[in-house]
Amino acid sequence: MVESNMEDLPLPALFEQARKMHSTATESGADQELVKKGCEALGKCEDMVSKLGLFSANETKDDISTTNLKYVLVTFYLAELTEKVAQDDRIQVLKASQAKLKEFISFCEAMELLPEEELETSTHGGPNSFADQRARKIARFRRERAAEVKLLDLKERKERRGRSSRAATLSTPVEAGEEDMLDDDGEEEREAWLTTISLAICKAFGLLEMLKKEEDMLSAIKEKMSKEGEEFSRDVLDDRTKRAEAWHRDAAVRARYTMPAQPITCATFAQDVLEGRAEVSQAHDHKHKPLIFGPASLVGGSLTSERQRMAAQVFQPAHRLPTMSIEEAGLTEMEIMNNWQERNVKLMEEANSAWYKDDRKPRPGEEDDEDDDAAQEKARAWDDWKDENPRGAGNKKLTPCG
Repeated sequence: MVESNMEDLPLPALFEQARKMHSTATESGADQELVKKGCEALGKCEDMVSKLGLFSANETKDDISTTNLKYVLVTFYLAELTEKVAQDDRIQVLKASQAKLKEFISFCEAMELLPEEELETSTHGGPNSFADQRARKIARFRRERAAEVKLLDLKERKERRGRSSRAATLSTPVEAGEEDMLDDDGEEEREAWLTTISLAICKAFGLLEMLKKEEDMLSAIKEKMSKEGEEFSRDVLDDRTKRAEAWHRDAAVRARYTMPAQPITCATFAQDVLEGRAEVSQAHDHKHKPLIFGPASLVGGSLTSERQRMAAQVFQPAHRLPTMSIEEAGLTEMEIMNNWQERNVKLMEEANSAWYKDDRKPRPGEEDDEDDDAAQEKARAWDDWKDENPRGAGNKKLTPCG
């Protein structure tokens, strides 16, 4: 039923249906039925494009009409869906997808759609140094982000223009001067498809490199297995998977009975101290380890050389790192407060003792001042002087006529 419907559909409707299948299979999980239907629909689109002769080798992107520009993406969509096909021989799937990607890239190169950086790479071969590869990937990523932002902007402009045109149609009749809006829509549609093709080119180069690496890896594994005389069969993989699952299941059951006790933390120890179950002076095993940044976190062990010590200081924060946790700082302050309270208790006990009071008895070894003649003479002389010199007598400035 679906095949008969695809045969009866014209090229624009068939392409729109295949594009929806591609979008659904790419964004959501790769449903194999949907992937196969999408590949079949895109294959029919490719056959119809070749039969109709929509593109010519003598043309460039400026010679292609706006309505036919979207059919350039048929080969790219087919390559992406082909890569998602689940098959026993994965290498054949990778080769088929790479062939479609190369066909798409060569067609875009003939139509002058490739950027200059990618054109130089495809002409002179890929760069050998890692720096060139990194610069090429960064430039490709920036072009991809710019294309996505531009497509989003064009979509928002189209929606705003559609809302305004519908409102204008309901309020006023269409006049002859509004024909320029159609031209603007055509230019925006062409710009949107060119941007979509540019985004597809960036994705095609990245996908081609990834598939090439995967093919090399699978070929190396297959060659190694053939040299060892063993067949890389699915039964062996299923057996290994079952054994691994059984081991993890048994380990989960054993862990219920062999799970060690959780180590005490600073917060737990502080709570025990507050509730009286532990003393501040008691030691606990939990130690605070400050965060380690940079390569030192990858080393994970003690720094044994000067090179490792210098590498550990890379990408360190500008501020000073904490030397203890919040719990440890609280315990330290608690110990200081306890010492202060103990000292205050001792001082209060001394203040309330008998020898601090007024009616205290003389302490042993202390002489009594009242029995001292020198002290009595001094007190008498002081009393005589106060009698002879009344208070304020020498202050002449207080007298009104002085």
